Amino acid sequence: MSARPPSQRGPRLLPLLSLLLLGTVPGPHPGRAFYLPGLAPVNFCTEDKKSDECKAEIELFVNRLDSVESVLPYEYTAFDFCQASEGKRPSENLGQVLFGERIEPSPYKFTFNRMETCKLVCTKTYNTEKAEDKQKLDFLKKSMLLNYQHHWIVDNMPVTWCYDVEDGQRFCNPGFPIGCYITDKGHAKDACVISSEFHERDTFYIFNHVDIKIYYHVVETGSMGARLVAAKLEPKSFKHTHIDKPDCSGPPMDISNKASGEIKIAYTYSISFEEEKNIRWASRWDYILESMPHTHIQWFSIMNSLVIVLFLSGMVAMIMLRTLHKDIARYNQMDSTEDAQEEFGWKLVHGDIFRPPRKGMLLSVFLGSGTQILIMTFVTLFFACLGFLSPANRGALMTCAVVLWVLLGTPAGYVAARFYKSFGGEKWKTNVLLTSFLCPGIVFADFFIMNLILWGEGSSAAIPFGTLVAILALWFCISVPLTFIGAYFGFKKNAIEHPVRTNQIPRQIPEQSFYTKPLPGIIMGGILPFGCIFIQLFFILNSIWSHQMYYMFGFLFLVFIILVITCSEATILLCYFHLCAEDYHWQWRSFLTSGFTAVYFLIYAIHYFFSKLQITGTASTILYFGYTMIMVLIFFLFTGTIGFFACFWFVTKIYSVVKVD
Repeated sequence: MSARPPSQRGPRLLPLLSLLLLGTVPGPHPGRAFYLPGLAPVNFCTEDKKSDECKAEIELFVNRLDSVESVLPYEYTAFDFCQASEGKRPSENLGQVLFGERIEPSPYKFTFNRMETCKLVCTKTYNTEKAEDKQKLDFLKKSMLLNYQHHWIVDNMPVTWCYDVEDGQRFCNPGFPIGCYITDKGHAKDACVISSEFHERDTFYIFNHVDIKIYYHVVETGSMGARLVAAKLEPKSFKHTHIDKPDCSGPPMDISNKASGEIKIAYTYSISFEEEKNIRWASRWDYILESMPHTHIQWFSIMNSLVIVLFLSGMVAMIMLRTLHKDIARYNQMDSTEDAQEEFGWKLVHGDIFRPPRKGMLLSVFLGSGTQILIMTFVTLFFACLGFLSPANRGALMTCAVVLWVLLGTPAGYVAARFYKSFGGEKWKTNVLLTSFLCPGIVFADFFIMNLILWGEGSSAAIPFGTLVAILALWFCISVPLTFIGAYFGFKKNAIEHPVRTNQIPRQIPEQSFYTKPLPGIIMGGILPFGCIFIQLFFILNSIWSHQMYYMFGFLFLVFIILVITCSEATILLCYFHLCAEDYHWQWRSFLTSGFTAVYFLIYAIHYFFSKLQITGTASTILYFGYTMIMVLIFFLFTGTIGFFACFWFVTKIYSVVKVD
């Protein structure tokens, strides 16, 4: 069995302040998760005791099938499995649709506390001489080669496949494979290792039987009944000695098609129930979350980031308290202009420091979009720390982010207009139109091209046409008008007052050393912020591309705060060095210095693709890099805006305390 991520202790119920700061905190024992998902527990009871407050039927839903070796998920109905004859499809939110989740009713129906053994669900018959049947079998085989996995849901909780891994640990995967393939050299995938019966070479075995075990906790107060706290299964493969009356015996079900003729696959299941007294409904996700990476790795990441922040803070404090304080005191004590002319450094460029930058229109548009993303990220992570965006509330994270982005058009328009006006710009119509459409348009164009590829591949991740229209409606009918409103108030206000006047004639910038030239400074500026986030970035990429659950929002929120501080301090530090070298072009450089972190993000994503992922196929590769470019652009705007605002505050602060004749 190949190695899996080691376990991690579950979150504990902490005071509100701790939840805001950490979200999840390691303890010596698995604790209770903190949930505010707006979901009420469902009580179950035996059929003879069912009532309005207690139901006997347990519905099993099926989600889309995905693979770590392909970016293309597929709906359950795309495969020739047993289909539900009736049942209502649960409503899906925007986040679920964007992530390609397609939850549907299944043909598996259970009654609480009623055991079943080798119960037949349906039988599928294939004639290998028919092109249609052969195509269905080939699709199943291709999916096995790519290790596609089922995702089943019971009572809004994933049905997990738990098995032993290295060092005696037990890993619970919220999915299980379609089947397994033994290569012609005798090599087997993880799925085949669970049974020694899978031994024939160049053979496909399908898992057509599942042993399901549901754990429940009896409700001690209130209405009689029980609540489901865990659902686990073990996939198996049986050829079934008697197809019409399966007895779950016989060799594994081989669909390799080595001999032409008819292949019959009987899908069956067995189910049992067990009372669990130690797990309550509120903490039922803990055993799944324990399969997440070690918490001490997260703490190492935090400590690593804090060391960088403390180092930068010390450097900035030394500049602000010692060097700058001495400079300001010396400049303010000068009696004549002749003394000032003998000086050198950052004060000499006071007449040019607020000179409008080149391409001020584009910079103001970037700042507006970056502000929109910055506020959206902060609020989303804040709600995630409170538990509103837990895994139990499927798609809530993406839905929250999209809705917030749409509603934050006003600050985007306001910031873009204010800075464009301070840069001396007069084309306000162009400014507000670019703020509304440039960056969102690039993201949507990339997203639409990726969607065309998904449509062409028949993937469930392809966004339906109606949803695309709804997204465009949110953009054009809500976000754009709000951006215009923000821009109206931004242009209506007076331009930002600067502490020093700008000279009519630009000052000549002296010859710069290698280290104070723009490009080396920009490249160096992104290293430290990236060093703060790269460990957390690994877990985030794992959750997106390796389908691992991410629930460490507390750590992520803390890293977010550290990233903001690091970007600010690194940019201020480099800005001071450039001003001392009498280079007053700080606006674009401050944006690009911290924004260059996104370039390191891109390099890391490329490294992650080639070193960690097993993705194959042209379509999957294009999709990976297409979606990565969207993330890089968003991250560039986000970090660049932080750097600019920090530098703007720093420059305004130091020149406001200097007496200028």
